[in-house]
Amino acid sequence: MRIIKKIFGKTSRPQLEGGIFFESIQQILGFAPGNLRYYKKAFTHRSSNILDENGSPINYERLEFLGDAMLGSVIAAHLYKEAPSGDEGYLTKMRSKIVSREHLNELGRDLNLIQFVESKVPPQHFGENIHGNIFEALIGAIFLDKGYSFCEKFIHEKVIIPYVDIAKLEGKVISYKSLVIEWCQKEKLHFHFDVFDDNGNDGQKYFGVRLSINNKVVAKSRATSKKKAEEIAAKRAYFAFQEKINKN
Repeated sequence: MRIIKKIFGKTSRPQLEGGIFFESIQQILGFAPGNLRYYKKAFTHRSSNILDENGSPINYERLEFLGDAMLGSVIAAHLYKEAPSGDEGYLTKMRSKIVSREHLNELGRDLNLIQFVESKVPPQHFGENIHGNIFEALIGAIFLDKGYSFCEKFIHEKVIIPYVDIAKLEGKVISYKSLVIEWCQKEKLHFHFDVFDDNGNDGQKYFGVRLSINNKVVAKSRATSKKKAEEIAAKRAYFAFQEKINKN
């Protein structure tokens, strides 16, 4: 395994070298970074197998945890201020919509953060969630480097101002599966997701899903993960029963 000096010295990714990395990060942040080590760590994938002087791994996962907490805090404060009539359940649901994995992935893609990732894994093998993971890690790096006020300002400029429209978010569905399950439970309907392997001719592993309601198959789907396949099947079921579901 490589040691800490190598990631902060010469790297296999030319855009991470010295001034180029500094300029690129400064453009994204909107301010000059102080300690570049935090930001380089935010873009280090665990596959790089880098250790610090204490033998602890250097990658973005701990920063991702920190950034998630900072993001949730700033968004919660914003919603508390902007939705004074919303109760706890409403505020929690709205925050979930803003910090959903789908939305965070969108934010990471829009900033093209993946270009900075240091990894032994080819980019095409990254999972979709890496975009959101790195975005959260970047927020964590900002907090450690500059403190809460800079972190808050970055979230306002990159998340709240361009993306947070409370009126639109109220009607946004973040989980069709949850909607369908909630409807079935309320109407005392029996539902079941039948998941099975569905390997394609291209060698990629897929999962097939059949969603049954009261022992009748109402939707089918196919995706590269069980979770995605279930969500797609639930979405199709939702639109099939949309009129009935929305009456509740």
